[in-house]
Amino acid sequence: MPRDSFNREIDYLRISITDRCNLRCVYCMPLEGLRFLPNPELLTPKEIERVVRAAVSIGFRKFRLTGGEPTLRLDLLEIVARLAAVPGVGELALTTNALMLDKLAAPLKAAGLARINVHLDSLNPATVERQMRWGAFDRIWRGVMAAEAAGLTPIKLNAVVAAGYNEGDVIDLARLTLERQWHVRFIELMPLGGGECASLSIKRYVSNIETRRRIEAELGALAELPSANPADEARNYRLADAPGVIGFISPVSEPYCGSCNRMRLTADGKFHLCLLNDDELDVRAALRSGNGDGGIAAVAGILARAVAIKPTGHHLLEGRSTRDRSMYQIGG
Repeated sequence: MPRDSFNREIDYLRISITDRCNLRCVYCMPLEGLRFLPNPELLTPKEIERVVRAAVSIGFRKFRLTGGEPTLRLDLLEIVARLAAVPGVGELALTTNALMLDKLAAPLKAAGLARINVHLDSLNPATVERQMRWGAFDRIWRGVMAAEAAGLTPIKLNAVVAAGYNEGDVIDLARLTLERQWHVRFIELMPLGGGECASLSIKRYVSNIETRRRIEAELGALAELPSANPADEARNYRLADAPGVIGFISPVSEPYCGSCNRMRLTADGKFHLCLLNDDELDVRAALRSGNGDGGIAAVAGILARAVAIKPTGHHLLEGRSTRDRSMYQIGG
């Protein structure tokens, strides 16, 4: 496995395939003033495949497709099929808001996708409309059911908790784990990119310490689970006799930078070295250089360099994060 200068094994590549989204979550995307990448600046399915082949060649094994919202790519099934066929890909997953998943779940599974994470901030339709904006709970829920029926499991639901929006809804989300073998994970707000969304993320921040207390007060004690994967960003717990898992992803209150194993590829072909820093290395130019192997060797070299200079730690407590990119432009 490739190791960075802090001796962390880096073997997980999150691949953003678009910066577009069919939601406008209050902490992520404003309603106006957005500019998206023109199609020629997006990596093609063949180029994404070559990046994955390069990553596998230096020891990467886990891959996740993200956005924006990846189901907006009309060639998503081709991308999944190409990546699933690459020898050495150990896991291929996707993060989605599930709005289009009721029709795509079965074809995605057939193409080679292993499982999904679904972004869902509440089980209350009114809260979904207010916080996730343009979201429709019924459509999201149909997508989740379709994913489960297709075998894209274990299902993981990711909820971002924001004060004044959904902090009271965490109880119903956590209660799902009493009925289903799902992972329900609560994520602290992170101010990325500046602007109104970053400002809201600071003002509406809810610590997962508070979220955990709220859940335990209503549903009983949470028993911490031993970590099967030291690089898991979530601290995982279980309610008594529950088949499912409750996780807390706490970049502000309990940073996990010391065990990070992730590298990110932006939709316009940059290795983004750390979610909460601006450092990037260009990949697209190497892919389009016309080399005989399609730039695979050059990309492998760039990725090895990115791993070597990957930073550790963030500056959220000082009120600083990325300046150049927002969450939807990185892929989370």
